[in-house]
Amino acid sequence: MLLYAWGETAAVERWRREAEAAPSLDALLASVLARLVEQRLRAGLGRGYEVEAASIRGIRGRVDFEQSLKTLEFERGKAYCRFHAFTADIPRNRTIRAVLDRLAQAGAFGPSSGRAAALRQRLRRLVRDLDGITPVPPRQGVAARETTGRNDGDYRLMLAICELVLRRQMPTEAGGAGSLGLDRDTLTLHAVFERFVATFLRARLSGWHVQPQKVLAWPTSGTLPLLPTMQADLVLQEASTGRIVVLDTKFTAASLVANRFGGHRLDSSHLYQIYAYLRSQEEVSAAHRRATGILLYPAAAWHLSERMEVQGHLIRVETVDLARPWPEVENRLLAAVRDGEEGGGT
Repeated sequence: MLLYAWGETAAVERWRREAEAAPSLDALLASVLARLVEQRLRAGLGRGYEVEAASIRGIRGRVDFEQSLKTLEFERGKAYCRFHAFTADIPRNRTIRAVLDRLAQAGAFGPSSGRAAALRQRLRRLVRDLDGITPVPPRQGVAARETTGRNDGDYRLMLAICELVLRRQMPTEAGGAGSLGLDRDTLTLHAVFERFVATFLRARLSGWHVQPQKVLAWPTSGTLPLLPTMQADLVLQEASTGRIVVLDTKFTAASLVANRFGGHRLDSSHLYQIYAYLRSQEEVSAAHRRATGILLYPAAAWHLSERMEVQGHLIRVETVDLARPWPEVENRLLAAVRDGEEGGGT
């Protein structure tokens, strides 16, 4: 799921074994990151130009006269210079070292065992191997700030892993330092789930045009600047038939909510949202007047496959069990879009 969310679809088969064997998300992230860093160390760390300052004999770059005079460098036949150096001590490598160190200290690698201890020792060894890289406190957004070339696919994946680790260490309502616990960062996981579904369907759903983060226009006349943006997670259109599907992902365990009588019902706010998406676009085309809406949840307490007809629109509520073997997850996601006739139940 993470590889699809990060756009690394070509690496799905490569890392399948690690994903199935990892006892926790921390263990999976640490194992993949460690393997990638080991490979990069064998090939050589990425390098770039960084500004350095040093007292040297001769002239290099720009002479800092103020500092040179203050420290009497000229009297010793030296000059304090600022210059660009081609070095491995660049921001991306500093971030990777910092995240490796953080995982080695605070990673939750499952029950205490020899395997968890070996993984922690492996991470510490890599931190020592990166001894020439400046240790700095990592910050969120590093993956977005860093630019990578077409030959830096391993760095894109390493930085994406680092970003997820850092996002999951956001401050929490509980006292003390934020942990690496998966349940602490629902917002991050919602974004991962949404990107995963979008990238997976774009790669695997043949014959469909997939538009993620589609902004829908309000059917109004004139300009109303106070109207909120109406944005669907995914809008899909089948090339052969023109059929349109509006899909909204909901990363929540509460696909059903309790009512005052102790029963369970579909979440009304989610239904209102998908209903508004469908009805507001009816003026666009005939295909939009017959569009299907899908609410897609990860299966937790409930396994759902429900459908209803509302004013000419089919609305479906589907769940996908991410804990199932990967081929079942793939088939379930594809069926959620393709299969408009199959009924179901809770």
